[in-house]
Amino acid sequence: MAKRERVVRMSVEQPLWRALTGYRVLTMVYAVLLFAFGMDRYERPGIGIAYLSVMCVWNLATLPKVANAASCTKRFLGVDITVALVGVLLTPLADAHAQSIEGPTLPSIWTAGSVLAYAIKGGWRWAGVASSLVAVANVVERGHPSRDTLHNVLLVCVASIAIGYVVEVARASERTLARALEIEAATRERERLARDIHDSVLQVLAMVQRRGTALGGEAAELGRMAGEQEVALRTLVAGGLTRPSLVSEDESEGAVVRVVEVDEDPDDDTPVDLRLLLAPRAGAKVTLSEPGAPVLLLPPSARELAAAVGAALDNVRVHAGEDANAWILIEDWPDEVIVTVRDDGPGIPEGRLAEAWGEGRMGVALSIRGRLRDLGGSAELISVPGQGTEVELKVPRGKAGQGR
Repeated sequence: MAKRERVVRMSVEQPLWRALTGYRVLTMVYAVLLFAFGMDRYERPGIGIAYLSVMCVWNLATLPKVANAASCTKRFLGVDITVALVGVLLTPLADAHAQSIEGPTLPSIWTAGSVLAYAIKGGWRWAGVASSLVAVANVVERGHPSRDTLHNVLLVCVASIAIGYVVEVARASERTLARALEIEAATRERERLARDIHDSVLQVLAMVQRRGTALGGEAAELGRMAGEQEVALRTLVAGGLTRPSLVSEDESEGAVVRVVEVDEDPDDDTPVDLRLLLAPRAGAKVTLSEPGAPVLLLPPSARELAAAVGAALDNVRVHAGEDANAWILIEDWPDEVIVTVRDDGPGIPEGRLAEAWGEGRMGVALSIRGRLRDLGGSAELISVPGQGTEVELKVPRGKAGQGR
């Protein structure tokens, strides 16, 4: 039976929009009942009836506008807060004693719904602006800043700013979750492709390499090319040296994951991944082993370290022969980066390095040890005749320019 997968977009703030819709309906009913039971104290009840009629029509007609962030546009928010402020300022005209007797305004607590819409849509900054407008309107309506007015205004201001801040935190969490799900999905797909390729293509390439080497002649060249393609394909499906990186950006519709290409010529202050510089060194005779996470160094340090590795591999080809195998191991420690280059060649006879120095051949001294010395690191060469050579390159984190 075919397996079907259903993808559901999760929105952290959607419950807040549903709560706001219910709040606007309930507070509209409350404002109408409050006016109806206290109509006898209004000198001009017609003004109140006219305003509440407009408010009710507006509120019911615009309920879809507060259903989600996309529908709640800036134009709607501007008109909505205007309707609320007009109701506050019309209260003294409908009730001549409104400024001398503490009482509710015509829209009552329905005004807070407009402020909350700003908070959910734009965060705590928008909430601060909207609550400030409501505060000014209430002070103008009362004619003086009374204690009850300041208390109510402060309550709306604090509540809306708090909700706006929570919304911003929720959106940041949603973007992080979206990125994590994207990476998880990509990892699962890469693992599936790696299994399929390993069971088919890689095995065929390995067989071609072995048979071509055994047959010799033109078949040997074909086997060598198959071996290089096998190594390149293994590196690709491993996913450790992928150049694109995923970043999440904030959009009005939610979290969006975009691809950002790695700059080939970064600035000196932009950390680069050492693995990307050493990946081209891998081949049929060179195996690269690296950690699953980026090894970040400042560009000058990374380039010098990669050049030292290249010099070590050149020595392998020159002194150990074209048939020698080499291995590159990258180790990323908290305080230093270690790159080890090992080969299975005949090794270096005892005293050969000193003899080469005396002959003026200073490849190891300058190309390898000199580069590491300039970086504040060290290069240790270990060779046993008949057992190959190992070069260990160490660069301290502080001097290598950690970019974490």
